[in-house]
Amino acid sequence: MNVEQAMALAIGRSESVRGTTSPNPPVGAVVLDAHGEVVGTGATRPPGGPHAEVVALAEAGERARGGTAVVTLEPCSHHGRTPPCTGALLAAGIARVRYAVPDPNPLAAGGGAVLRAAGVDAEEGPLGLEVARGPLRAWLHYARTGRPHVTWKYASTLDGRVAAADGTSRWISSAESRQEVHALRTKIDAIMVGGGTVRADDPRLTARGIPVERQPLRVVVGKGDLPPGARVLDAEAETVHLRTHDPDEVLAGLAGRGVVDVLLEGGPTLVGAFVAAGRIDRVLLYAAPKLLGAGPMALGESGVATITDAVGLVVEEVSMCGPDVRISAVPAVVSG
Repeated sequence: MNVEQAMALAIGRSESVRGTTSPNPPVGAVVLDAHGEVVGTGATRPPGGPHAEVVALAEAGERARGGTAVVTLEPCSHHGRTPPCTGALLAAGIARVRYAVPDPNPLAAGGGAVLRAAGVDAEEGPLGLEVARGPLRAWLHYARTGRPHVTWKYASTLDGRVAAADGTSRWISSAESRQEVHALRTKIDAIMVGGGTVRADDPRLTARGIPVERQPLRVVVGKGDLPPGARVLDAEAETVHLRTHDPDEVLAGLAGRGVVDVLLEGGPTLVGAFVAAGRIDRVLLYAAPKLLGAGPMALGESGVATITDAVGLVVEEVSMCGPDVRISAVPAVVSG
């Protein structure tokens, strides 16, 4: 197996643990022996557990000596809750290391330099863009900004309506899209809505219809009290009620809880506040092939008064999900 193939395998291992490692990154690792055969794979365990490299090295054992470690993130060089991965790689006798993206965390960065100083052939490898846009997208943002990564996910008709004029909205998107969203919920740390959505729709904000090891944190934003019987207050998952309307206060509170990846599923008022604050990091739209002509829109007041103030986006991907069109886009100008 060559390095690019091994990196693709490592990306798969990384993706398999998304949503279980925060605030640590969901890293994947593959160890090849001196002949290029896969002898170990690993992914980061939940906080306090071993990192991906250590898991892969343990599986490889002595066969790692003289081999290659292929990792989605530059190996850490600091001692946190676990020892540095650079030390484990050196102790195992690894001769070569390839990592998809460098570590932007100043506390952990520099692992490549540490390995090179010890005589290991260590450098950036292939598929860095795939990793940065894939399993490590949210964590890289968190490491650079100190804020959780926010994906605004919504479903609308082709004319931009999220409900009919009478308020009905079940179901705008297809069964395929809804199933995909439930799968996405298993890979994020938190789902966020406003208090108005809880009072109007009584959502459960859980992943359903698929095997689930853990449910994401349910986050409700707003100063008003919630109905005592609201389903977000049941025991199916943890819920936190943040009594503020300030997006930065919300994100600071979530960062303090170790939340890295947030799925924003709120109504137009909450989403408008996040857009106005420049705190939407990705837009994920499921556009259904339907027309309503009237009814509420997805985005409320966001501080945009003229076309020159419009928030520019870069479309990363357009694909089909059943009959719906799935669009993933990111801000053209990244906020600080």
